[in-house]
Order: sequence, then structure tokens, then C-alpha cells
Amino acid sequence: MEDDLRNILYIFALQNAVKHSSLPKPGTVIGMVMGKYPEFRSRAREASVLMDEVLSQVATLSSVEREDQLRILAPDVADDISRPRVHIKELPRLEKAEHGVVMRFAPNPSGPLHLGHARAAVLNDAYVKRYGGKYILRIEDTDPKRIDSEAYQMVIEDISWLGITIHEVVYQSDRFDLYYRYGRELIERGGAYVCSCENEQFRQLKQKKTACPCRPLSVEENLTLFDKMLAGEFYEGEASVRVRTDLDHPDPAMRDFPAFRILHQPLHPRIDAVVYPLMNFSVSIDDHLLGVTHVIRGKDHIANTRRQRYIFDYFGWDVPVYRHYGRMGIEGVVLSTSQMRQGIVSGEYEGWDDIRLGTLRALSRRGISPDAVRQAVIDIGIGETDISFSWDNLYAQNRMIVDPVANRYFFVSHPVGLEIRDAPHQVAHALLHPNEPVRGKRILPFTGTVLLPREEIEKEPAVIRLKDLFNVIVSREDGEYVLTYAGDQLSEARDVKAPIIQWLPADCALPCVLRKQEGDVLGVCEPDVMREAGSVVQFERVGFARIDDTAGDRIVAYFTHR
Repeated sequence: MEDDLRNILYIFALQNAVKHSSLPKPGTVIGMVMGKYPEFRSRAREASVLMDEVLSQVATLSSVEREDQLRILAPDVADDISRPRVHIKELPRLEKAEHGVVMRFAPNPSGPLHLGHARAAVLNDAYVKRYGGKYILRIEDTDPKRIDSEAYQMVIEDISWLGITIHEVVYQSDRFDLYYRYGRELIERGGAYVCSCENEQFRQLKQKKTACPCRPLSVEENLTLFDKMLAGEFYEGEASVRVRTDLDHPDPAMRDFPAFRILHQPLHPRIDAVVYPLMNFSVSIDDHLLGVTHVIRGKDHIANTRRQRYIFDYFGWDVPVYRHYGRMGIEGVVLSTSQMRQGIVSGEYEGWDDIRLGTLRALSRRGISPDAVRQAVIDIGIGETDISFSWDNLYAQNRMIVDPVANRYFFVSHPVGLEIRDAPHQVAHALLHPNEPVRGKRILPFTGTVLLPREEIEKEPAVIRLKDLFNVIVSREDGEYVLTYAGDQLSEARDVKAPIIQWLPADCALPCVLRKQEGDVLGVCEPDVMREAGSVVQFERVGFARIDDTAGDRIVAYFTHR
């Protein structure tokens, strides 16, 4: 069948183009195919006709796209390519996990999740799936200063988008009575005391490794003071509960760190409270009561792990297995929640899904698949070395997901309308997807005038090839560009190394804005893009894009990646 011969020609053309970083000659590809498949030798004339179409298709792909196509269609052939293959990495084993694990992801509801959150969320999920057990989403909302009421729902939605399996959702604001109970018990065990020192006074004493005057108070006196705190008899900053540690500890941050504080403003959106547990105390209580066996988090929490061990030791509880991964630098997007919120309020950003932000919502709007995010995180792993997040790896993962399903269309940026002299009226039939002819073709009628990308014309090539149409000679008359029909044969365009460019009929192109992180690109696209709302397409020779809005006076697309 013709399709079989065409597909084989396409694979061999890709192989040659990738190996030599250039477009192959037709005879070279046909010779390779006939040598490998002698049954096609009787169809040499047919192969010569098909080669024009095949090489035209290969010419539209970037070097990365050629490699990815080859990996999809012929992975064994792609093994010989010098470019490292994207492959699935396996996470290292966890100690004491043979009988299952209980793990938790514990974000603050201060805003939606971003790429930094995704690392902890995905790694924990991967280990729960590997060993079996339970995955807890714990919303750590014990600091009213860091709560955005809308974030409660956004966090749940982002977790769902990531495809993470959660077995139980816990809100720390529902557990304050538990924290008070264990706070009282910690005082009874001699592990904590109520401190009424001013912050600066305590800081100076701590630096000198000197006990504050509140430390020697009896258990009974401390319990009375704690009850007064809960009854609202202290103003903010007048009293706190501190965990009794080692005053000679070499790290001042370890010395008698706080477990509870008093806050009157801002008000908590879910509960009426004035005494708030601090993170190290509430986390320790919850990790024990919820049966958490393993904790995976960044190494910026190493000091917190040491603090939390004091609390575990006072209660005589088993300590979870901790793994701390290195810091992950993420360039090119905004990650600070406060900075994002400020930008949204000022109008600098459209919202939490503005593509200049590092939120999962922004990635989704651009057309990044959650599967690609998960695999990129797994590839990073849980090593202790600080790293930089690889956008190239994320894009490679995403490209493998979207390339087989994304329909192809033309997008013409900054279009210039030009008539083509002496050109017969024709209809271009372009495949919706080069590897799946059954999807059908796009119909692009040429009736005399075309829209071309301004940047391509301003390069002033002598000859151009309008993809899937014909060749054109480019000249100047009185300072104006003039295009003249130069035949249909692709081989003639290839002989003079004519660029193959996208185009659109002037009478049926639709206005389209392609939104990139660095700014909008105005242009036009094919009318059939209207059917792709919410889908990722490939604008040929431009890149992948997610079609966001087709309801207005122009189509809005968000650039995904090349």
C-alpha cells in the first residue's frame, strides 16, 4: 500500500536528517529503503513521487521535533542517535518501607500550587504507589497571616490536576483542641514552659546561652499561664509557649524554640482562636497521630527536623524516616506567592494562571500535561545536591505526549498580504497529522493573494516554497515585494535551498494572537483552529500551542514550547 511505502520513506528520511543534521537528498533515502526492503524496488517511480511530499514534511520540523518523531515511530533506530534519550528514571528505595508507607503533602493555603510544590507532591505520591499505603493531604493553616481563603479550593484543584491519589484530607484548623491538649501534656512532661519575655530580651539571652527568667517556673505555674493564654487574658506578644531544649546547642535556632503564640489579627477564616500552634509543634503532633512513616521534603527543613525530634523524644514517639532533597532553582517564572498576589492586584498579571508565573495553573493554560510535570519531577529525584529545574526536560516530556495527538495548522505572524503573479488557482491539501492520514486533510484554497510572515519576507530570499502549494520567486519593484509563480516541484525549491514557509489564503484567515511569556505575537491562523478550543495544536514551524479562546473577535492561543 502507498501508506506503507510513505511511512517507511518518512522514517528513513527522519533517520538521515537527524544523523546528519540536514535535509537528505531524495536518492539517498530511496536507496536506503530499497536496500532494506527489496520488495519495494518495483515501486521506485512511486517512491520518487512520494519523496517530495515526505521531504517537504521533514523540512517543516525542527531538529528536536525530528528526533522526537523518530523516537515515536522507530525507537530502535533512535537508540543510535547521539542526543541522550529521555528515559524514565527510578527513584531510590526508601528504608523501612517494605511493609507500606504513610506519607503526607502539607502545603499552606496561601495560594495555588507551583512547580516547587509539585516536587514534594509527586515524589510522595510515587513512593506511596510504589510501596502501597496511605497518602494524606494536610492543609497546614495554623498561620492566619499566610491564608488566602480561595486557596483552600485551589490546592485541591491543583492536586487533582496533577493526578495524585489522596486517601485522606486533613485541615490543621480542625485540630486546635488536639494541639492544646498535647501542649498541656508537653508542659506536664517538663518539655515546655510559658515565656513572657519580650522578643528582643529573649533573643539576647538565647545568644548568650542564658536561660530566661520564665524557664524555672513550676509545671503548675506554667499550666495556669497556658490556661490564661487560651482564655484570652494576654495580648499579642505578651506570652508564648517554648519547647525546652539545650541552651548550649551550637545552633541558636535550636535553643528553646516557640510552640504556641498569641495572634489577634488577622482573623482566621475557619476558626475563632487567639492561641496558634507553630509549625514545628503542630507538624510533630500530626505526623505521630496520623501515623506518618516517611517524610520527604527540602533540605531547608533540616533544622525543622531537628526541632521536631525534641517533641518526639519528649512524648516517647517513634520518629519518621526523613529524606531531604536539595534546593531546586527555577528560572524564567515567578514563584513567590506574595509577589504573584501583588502583581495580580496591581494588574500586572491576569491571574494565578498568567503564563509568566510558575503555578501549575499557568503550566496547564500553556498546554503542559500533568504527566509531563510528574515525569520531570521523577527525573529530578530526591538527591541532596542543589539543582536547576530543566525546562528542556519538561518540554521533551511534554512533546512526547502532545506530538502524537496535536493537529497541525499554519500560523502566520505579522502577516503581509501579497499577490502572486502568473499563479494558477489551486487548492492545497495539508495533512492534519503527518503520521495519521486517516485524520484527514486541511483544505487551503489559493485564489491569487496570500498572507506570509513578515520576518520571512524581510529576509529577502530569492525563492520560497509555500508549504503544500508551490514555489515562488521573490523580487523587488519600486521598493515593493513582488512574488511570481515558479512551478510546483519541491525538488526544484530544494535544489536552490529555498526556505519552506507557512502561508494562508488572504480571504479566509482568522485573526490570532499567540501569547508567549515574553509578549504577544499577532498574526492569523487557519479557520479550522476554531474547532480546537482547549486543545494543544502544533503551529507548523512555530511550535505547540494551546488554543485558549475562540469566542471573541480573534483566536487566543498560548505558546507551549517548540
